[in-house]
Amino acid sequence: MSIIIKSDREIALMRQAGRIVVKVLEVLISQVKPGIKTKELDAIAARETARWGGKPSFKGYCGFKASLCVSVNDEIVHGIPGERVLKEGDIVSLDFGVIFKGFQGDGAVTVGVGEISTEARKLIETTQGALKAGIMACYPGARLGDISAAIQHCAEASGYSVVREYTGHGIGRKMHEEPQIPNFGEANSGPVLKKGMTFALEPMVNAGGWQTRLSDDHWTVLTADGSLSAHFEHTIVITDGEPEVLTIV
Repeated sequence: MSIIIKSDREIALMRQAGRIVVKVLEVLISQVKPGIKTKELDAIAARETARWGGKPSFKGYCGFKASLCVSVNDEIVHGIPGERVLKEGDIVSLDFGVIFKGFQGDGAVTVGVGEISTEARKLIETTQGALKAGIMACYPGARLGDISAAIQHCAEASGYSVVREYTGHGIGRKMHEEPQIPNFGEANSGPVLKKGMTFALEPMVNAGGWQTRLSDDHWTVLTADGSLSAHFEHTIVITDGEPEVLTIV
């Protein structure tokens, strides 16, 4: 496994890509409300990306036809925007990536549509906490498995499960670089983290079991048991000390 170390110039460009991700997600979050169609959110993402001088990284990737992934309730990731209308009580994951001057930023949030259940709110908060736990493990000299173990422990301590077939990843000139970063694993295992490594950490946490199924559209990933799922993601840089998060919303 060869993990790319980024130069200061490359990180500066990724920092700018991350800022665009944040700007777009902020607008999207403000527009999540009962009655909006998921394709309308996609149109907003495309418009706002162009406004900030970026290019959506998902559109055209392996044939994906949208700028934004919108995954609702039991949909985990890779939901295709379309005619679906969001309803009061839904939870929706917004996963979005940008290319800026050849470098990538990637981020995701899960938000409620209007008033949501206590169960849904706890799931969202736990998943956000799992991402924070993973980020806190990103120090030079730590190991990749420390990130995975921290995410898994946080999710499972609250009675949830982490998705195993889909992972976080390295990021830079490409959206997916080495290494894969599972949301489960053993602490003190895997490659040593070094300054200049750039990762997209993205816990996907299910209220039920960790197993998944693929929709008939061959993109949307759902929980196998129909339980709710939440997803958060940040692009981060390993530094000399605390990690730098490039996509804080």
